[in-house]
Amino acid sequence: MGLALLGCVGALKELRCLLGLYFGILLLLFAMQITLGILISTQRTRLERRVKDIVMETIQRYHAHPEESAAEESWDYVQFQLRCCGWNSPQDWLSNPSLSSNESEMHRVPCSCYNSSASNDSAIFEKLSFPQFSRRGPLARPRHSTDLCLVPANSAIYSEGCARSIQKWLHNNLISIVGICLGVGLLELSFMTLSIFLCRNLDQVYDRLARYL
Repeated sequence: MGLALLGCVGALKELRCLLGLYFGILLLLFAMQITLGILISTQRTRLERRVKDIVMETIQRYHAHPEESAAEESWDYVQFQLRCCGWNSPQDWLSNPSLSSNESEMHRVPCSCYNSSASNDSAIFEKLSFPQFSRRGPLARPRHSTDLCLVPANSAIYSEGCARSIQKWLHNNLISIVGICLGVGLLELSFMTLSIFLCRNLDQVYDRLARYL
């Protein structure tokens, strides 16, 4: 909004300094986007490894510090939306000491791993009725919701890991993602071209005025 306001004021008031600043910021953003795209394409393996380390660290520290719940809520939202559990598999949650259980046939997982379509347990389903777990509503950050559900082993939880689910989502939406990126890039190029055109026309107007003065 600030950048758009800068361009509008520069065009309406015919100020070359503002139009030049507008062009420079757009050029910087465009260059950063291209650089980011190149880094993602060339450092894909390293990026995947880094994301895996962050997710595994979040899983291992899950529910350990309730006051620091931003990463936990974000990962809960990913698991619930993509219908997955853990990074590679639900077994990843066994590395969290706070989720261990003394009963051999039971283990604890977050409520976001619970597959409500595979069970009619209303007691557990009530824990899932938070606003941020609504697939139809907008993504929000309400109160901390990392409740733990005691679920029977290998039942009523999503069996697929989120790494594969994320890869499927990216593959299915690749055309849309590339289209949006190209659209934004072309829009920025058109605005940069327009700002240069306005600056050149302003120079001509000032030259004509100088002749008459």
